[in-house]
Amino acid sequence: MTTTDIVKIGVVGVGTISELHLNAYKNNPNVRIEAICDLNEERAKATAAKYGAPQAFSDYNRLFAEAGLDGVSICTWNNTHEPIAVAALQAGLHVLLEKPLSTTVEAALRIEEAVRATGRKLQVGYVRRYDNNAQLVKQFADAGEFGEFYYAKASSIRRVGNPGGWFADKERSGGGPVIDIGVHVVDLCWYLMGRPKPVSVSANTYRKLGNRANVKHMTSYKAADYDASRNTVEDMANAIIRFEGGASLLLEASFTLHAKENKTTISLFGDKGGVEIDPALAIVTEKHDTILNVTPQTDHAGFHLESAFQNEIDHFVDCVRTGSEPISPVSDGVAVMKMLCGIYESAEKGEEIRLS
Repeated sequence: MTTTDIVKIGVVGVGTISELHLNAYKNNPNVRIEAICDLNEERAKATAAKYGAPQAFSDYNRLFAEAGLDGVSICTWNNTHEPIAVAALQAGLHVLLEKPLSTTVEAALRIEEAVRATGRKLQVGYVRRYDNNAQLVKQFADAGEFGEFYYAKASSIRRVGNPGGWFADKERSGGGPVIDIGVHVVDLCWYLMGRPKPVSVSANTYRKLGNRANVKHMTSYKAADYDASRNTVEDMANAIIRFEGGASLLLEASFTLHAKENKTTISLFGDKGGVEIDPALAIVTEKHDTILNVTPQTDHAGFHLESAFQNEIDHFVDCVRTGSEPISPVSDGVAVMKMLCGIYESAEKGEEIRLS
């Protein structure tokens, strides 16, 4: 393509997350939303009408063959990511694939092979990388402001936050809070640490509280196919991931927990300084034998989901138009899947495991 071409985009799956993709595509002047696909054809048609897309499909293979697309966002159940992404790549399309890359390392490797074989671009939807604050920290880290990050701590806690439906069905989701919300903080820390090679994982998962459908007086997001009787995923997990060279990452993630509040915290510690990204951006450094807490002066005090999605979508469109590599490529998706699956394997076996 040339940088003057309009990128024709399709979206597969019209659940909640697709609205963030579609709104961001709609805001990009270099995009035409060409087609929508969903198993529920009426829902696909309704979404197409809402966003001005001229075509609607219930079969993604027909979408890829007939819609005349340049790229596609895949916003479907985790266990469908591999077949849909591979089909899109083999049809010659560039792909923005929602996180996680897949539900198994084997499936992730097959997607990576399809990217290699077709020469198409695949961007993994690690939206936290595209947040303005994350990119600011990355700029500082790349300039050596923090020195070597040797320890990171990430916590993504919900106390009554199991969405149910496919999120709570391990066959479709691949797991619970680790693979749904933990993936974001694991990936962001690993990315900012310079993507060191993960070498081992030691983890625990817990199923003590269930989906807590009995809790009253509190509202939370529920999947469209919510079913309080079905829940086969963990409530909570913790893990320590070790990297080549000795750095480590401590993770905790929960859907349900007797915690005081929902809270996300992300901190990284280097030999020259440290940084807190959530709940608010703060840098710790030293000057003249004095420790300083520094608050960057920006227009974006905390993580902002909509602007991060806009940045992510704009980046994908630029990659399609220019042929440049995304900052969240398929190889990173494979590496993160090894860490996530390692967490589940370690917890199941009750021992530390080595990662290949």
